[in-house]
Amino acid sequence: MNNPTPNTPIRVLIAEDHPIMRQGLGVVLDAYDDLVLVGEAENGEQAVQLAQDLEPDVIVMDIQMPVKDGLAAIREIAGLRLETRILVLTSYPDDDKVFQAIKAGAMGYFLKETRSEQLAEAIRLVQRGEAALPPAIARKLMQEIKEPTGITSPEEALTPREMEILRYLARGLSNQEIADELEISITTVATHVRNILSKLHLANRTQAALYAIERGISSSSE
Repeated sequence: MNNPTPNTPIRVLIAEDHPIMRQGLGVVLDAYDDLVLVGEAENGEQAVQLAQDLEPDVIVMDIQMPVKDGLAAIREIAGLRLETRILVLTSYPDDDKVFQAIKAGAMGYFLKETRSEQLAEAIRLVQRGEAALPPAIARKLMQEIKEPTGITSPEEALTPREMEILRYLARGLSNQEIADELEISITTVATHVRNILSKLHLANRTQAALYAIERGISSSSE
């Protein structure tokens, strides 16, 4: 994936089984100069294949699709270790779907009733590595992220280097960007991220970012 610059639009793949919805999303993307549609998938299996073939910046993913549903596709794409970020756009507001999607690797979750300008901004947020969640959904998700038993603060659980990397996660940086900032290998960063998730009992970097932001860690001095 090529990281978009101010002059390079964000490359978006749509994964949606309803043709009219796909067409509508295409119209939304076409209205913004910084967003461009690079592909369309009719089911989760196609989404996984196109993610590998096109390596888009962002996938706008439905949950309920034939052949392979969105949750399974998200898990599979997350396992490919691409730089592609995933934004769920669905008709399902129930908590279980939200939690499953974020745990699977999605960085955002919006409902199909979302206004076009909100969707466009959510795509931009996700591309930058930031969590894109409506306030109500963010609150529900935060309620699911519990403090680890016996730990009164993340400083108690994490090493100074892990705390430093957690701050970068809260800012939305990728592993490569963190490696560049700290002048360490991307493998070392990945190891630290795994340790952070394990120690704080979190499922993925989106939850880690939300955890840090909720506690003001992203703005803490090193």
